[in-house]
Amino acid sequence: MKISGFSMGKNAHKLYYPMRYAIESILPIVDEFVVALGDSDADDATREEIEQIGSDKIRIIDTVWDIEKYPRGMEHAHQTDIAKEYCSGDWLFYLQSDELVHECYLPVIEARCRELLDDREVEGLLFNYHHFWGDYRHIQDTHCWYRKEIRIIRNDPEIHSWESAQSFRRIPDFDGLHYRQQEHTYKLKVAPVDAWIYHYGWVRPPVVMQNKIKAFTANHEGTASVDRKIREKKYPTYFDYGNLSRLTTFEGSHPKVLWPWLEQFDWQDQLRFAGPATSQIPIKMKHDRLKYRVVSWIEKQVLGGRRLGEFRNYILLRGK
Repeated sequence: MKISGFSMGKNAHKLYYPMRYAIESILPIVDEFVVALGDSDADDATREEIEQIGSDKIRIIDTVWDIEKYPRGMEHAHQTDIAKEYCSGDWLFYLQSDELVHECYLPVIEARCRELLDDREVEGLLFNYHHFWGDYRHIQDTHCWYRKEIRIIRNDPEIHSWESAQSFRRIPDFDGLHYRQQEHTYKLKVAPVDAWIYHYGWVRPPVVMQNKIKAFTANHEGTASVDRKIREKKYPTYFDYGNLSRLTTFEGSHPKVLWPWLEQFDWQDQLRFAGPATSQIPIKMKHDRLKYRVVSWIEKQVLGGRRLGEFRNYILLRGK
C-alpha cells in the first residue's frame, strides 16, 4: 500500500498559513508529499519553510495562478488537481495548508487505509473537524461550520477537487475548467475514519487575518471587488473575532509538530472575551447573522447537536 500526501498554496507563509507543519503532520505515514506552489510574492518564504523540513519525500511543483481563467475560488480546486496529478499512491491524503493531523491519529488513519484498500466501493475517507477561531483554545462548532469532510481519496483520474477545493467529486469527462459545475458530478462513496482534522485557517494575528480575507476575496470575486470594498471602508485595520468566551472551549492538545508555531501567539491582547457575541464590522461573518445564531441555538439546546438541513458532499457507506 502506498499513500501520497498533497497540498497547494500561494503566499502561504506571508498569509500565516502553517503549511510546513501541515506537511510534517502526516509525513510519517505518506510515501511522498506533493506541493503545488503558486507564483508567490518575493517576500514570501513558503518554499524556504518547506525545504527546511529536509525530507526527500517532498516534491514541489511550481505553478502560476490564473484567477481570470479560474474565478470564484476555482483556482484553489485547479491547483489542488495539479498536485493530485503528480501523486502515485493508492490513497491520496489531501491537506490544505492550514490543516493538520494530530500524531495520535496517524496509526488509526494508516490502519483504516490498509483495511479498506481492496474494498473498491469505498472512494474516500471522511474525517471529523475542529475549526479553531481567534486563538488555539476556542472552536467554531455552529450551524455554519462543516463537521466532516473528505480528506483521503482513491487515486482515480475521474475524482477531482470541487468548487473552491473544500471537497471532491467524481466528474467523468471533466473539461478541467468548470470546477463549480453541478450537473454530471457525483458525490463520493466514503467510509468514516475515527480521526480529526485540526483547521487553523481562522487563527492569525488580527491584522494578518484581514490581509488573508482580502486575498481570499480577490480569489473569489476579483481584485476589483477588493478595491471597491477598501474604498467603501469595509476592511477595518484588524479583524474582530468577536466575544470568544461564548465559543466552545477546546480541551485537547495540539499536534506536536505545531508547537514551534504556537509559540508565536502574541495577539492575546487584541482578542475580546466580553461584550456582544458578534463582531461589529461592515462585512459580518455568516455565523454572526441572527438567523444562523438562532438555528445554532436550536440545534445545540433542543436537537442535541443534530444539524438542520446539513449539506453533505458525500455518500456515507453504512457498516464500513
